[in-house]
Amino acid sequence: MNLVIKENFFFLLFLFIPISIVVGSTVSLINIIILNLFFLIFLIEKKKFDFISHISIKLIFVLYLYLIFNSFISQNYEVGLSRNLGFIRLIILFIFINYFFFHYENKKKLLDFWSLILLVFIIDVFIEYFFGTNSLGWGAYDQIYGDRITSFFKDEPIVGAYISGFIFLIFGHLLGRFNKNIIAITFLLIAFTALIFTGERSNTIKVFLGIVIFFLFIDFFKVRTKLIIVILFFVTFCGLLSQSEYLKIRYIGQIYNVFTDKNNFENFKENNLYVKLYKSGYSVFKNNPFFGVGNKNYRVEACSNSAFSDFNDEDKFDYICLTHPHQIYFELLSEHGLFGFILILGIFFYLIFRILKLILLSKNYLQIGAFIFVIINFVPLLPSGSFFSDFNITLFWINFSIMFACNKKTNIFAKRND
Repeated sequence: MNLVIKENFFFLLFLFIPISIVVGSTVSLINIIILNLFFLIFLIEKKKFDFISHISIKLIFVLYLYLIFNSFISQNYEVGLSRNLGFIRLIILFIFINYFFFHYENKKKLLDFWSLILLVFIIDVFIEYFFGTNSLGWGAYDQIYGDRITSFFKDEPIVGAYISGFIFLIFGHLLGRFNKNIIAITFLLIAFTALIFTGERSNTIKVFLGIVIFFLFIDFFKVRTKLIIVILFFVTFCGLLSQSEYLKIRYIGQIYNVFTDKNNFENFKENNLYVKLYKSGYSVFKNNPFFGVGNKNYRVEACSNSAFSDFNDEDKFDYICLTHPHQIYFELLSEHGLFGFILILGIFFYLIFRILKLILLSKNYLQIGAFIFVIINFVPLLPSGSFFSDFNITLFWINFSIMFACNKKTNIFAKRND
């Protein structure tokens, strides 16, 4: 297999990642594993291993060693072992993405294709919102999620998380692709509208916050123009809510009722599922403060002891039996304890903020987009999916990797002093 064929093969596998995520976690996993295996063979043939000395690779491997350690101190090591050992695929993917952006010339074609995929998703969300079923005849109106949009995910209301995973990458790409054209702003507004239609409150809030941050970084707009654009997005949000009882209730009604009525507020504190989950996650952490119960083991601890959660607050257990606490900080505290919490966040925050100055100086809007998505994942209090689940970690890792890869000064294959 000559070099051109290999590069085209890598390109196609990389191109397919966003589609594979939609098809399912198994397909996404197989796609990345195949890409990893052939890329490792390629590296061995070329004897390209200088990147190993890069500080980013060293720290990511420290994280990997910790995850293996975490498996063996877990309550049930078999539950999280495959997830922890499988983290190696993301390390190799990180290396590949850096190699791809450093050596390949067809990066714009890749991002153009990803833009098209996201556009198809956005159109499908609009179709399902207005007609009740998406372009394939699937719809959530008769499902347990009520009016929540599911689009091509069919029976899972995670399309908002999918859009948020690519929205900043594509916006940053379009800003450069069309020479800072109005096309990029229009795309962002349409994508944000689709996100609102999904009814996913947490992702909508995070993305709006990300949009505000993004415009702070853009240097070719005056402050007045930036303010007008941000107001436009906010007005769009309010306008859409005013036209839909479902969206109004979904985004405002529930919160309004909680904070305008004392009885509702007390009821919220006692009965809201997310409040209960946060308390449960914190309770698991209190009972396992140093190393937690192990990655993916929240459900083991909580579900085996949730029967005790009906006792009074002085009891040891205050658990809710679900898969995870639905908030990144409570998840990390409960499953990794204080040690893992500090180590994981310390590594990520160090790697992110050590290159922040280079990101700001470069005015590389693709890199800024990736940076913003990575950062909004760590917004406190707002609900989130399980951080290490295949779906969420893949979206996070694509952005995290591109954040390093798309800038020659931060790419791990660039020769520079750390």
